[in-house]
Amino acid sequence: MSVTGLSQIHVTVDDIEEAVAFYRDVLGLRFLFDVPDQNMAFFDVGGIRLYLGRAESPEFASAPLLYFEVDDIDGEHNRLTQSGVEFISEPHRVHQTEQYELWMAFFETPAGHVNALSEQRSV
Repeated sequence: MSVTGLSQIHVTVDDIEEAVAFYRDVLGLRFLFDVPDQNMAFFDVGGIRLYLGRAESPEFASAPLLYFEVDDIDGEHNRLTQSGVEFISEPHRVHQTEQYELWMAFFETPAGHVNALSEQRSV
């Protein structure tokens, strides 16, 4: 048996309503469903479920660094900045090959997690 893919990522948040509003209304991720009595919310990110919720116990707390793929990093950076998102870095090139450049811009979520926008540009 072998790993065949990635199905879900958990991100620990304390304020589920604030997190849902940010990921759905600001980032524009597709909201799937929530489980209100258990403080859980689920989103679709390119076929992978993003699970926002409280950690069942300290050893399950998570703060992964998520890289969100975008087609226009400068446009998304401007849109999110106007929506009040605090960026840690401006869009910048982090890698280059003969075929493409990899650009990133890092930002902080309301829960204090660092995430990034990522764009692969053809050269």
